Amino acid sequence: MFTTVLMIEKPLVSDDVELVTTLHGDEPVSFVVLMQPRGDQDRLLRALDDVALGEFDEAVREGTESDEPESRGLAVRALDSSLAKLRETGAEAEGQVIEDHPLDVLAEVVDTAGADEVIVLTAPHLVEEFFHRDWATRARHKVGVPVLKLFAHGE
Repeated sequence: MFTTVLMIEKPLVSDDVELVTTLHGDEPVSFVVLMQPRGDQDRLLRALDDVALGEFDEAVREGTESDEPESRGLAVRALDSSLAKLRETGAEAEGQVIEDHPLDVLAEVVDTAGADEVIVLTAPHLVEEFFHRDWATRARHKVGVPVLKLFAHGE
């Protein structure tokens, strides 16, 4: 069985599930999903990404999302939904919400699960990617398995 650690920041949609579950053909796959809720720490970067992508309405909304308990609750529901969608395809899936030090948690999970690869599935983050501060780039320096970066589909 092929084991994939899947880092996400929003719930998986059907196209995302199809993409990650068919990457290895008919080989059975198990997933360990790491969901990081959107926090205040990267609000400016997200707003700059939204402006760069021409999503001005989203950039304006960045300043209004700051309720931490609500954010955690949304992340738990997003994770549960994502796990259910993966399991519907016949894949094994477990996961957790991570809030602090996501790359440290990633390295630990890769070792514990004996993962074969990491897939980082996020929206485009132009500013972070330009400066090589995105999850995938940083993860490549932290884990000893291949790291694949994919862009999540919209809802």
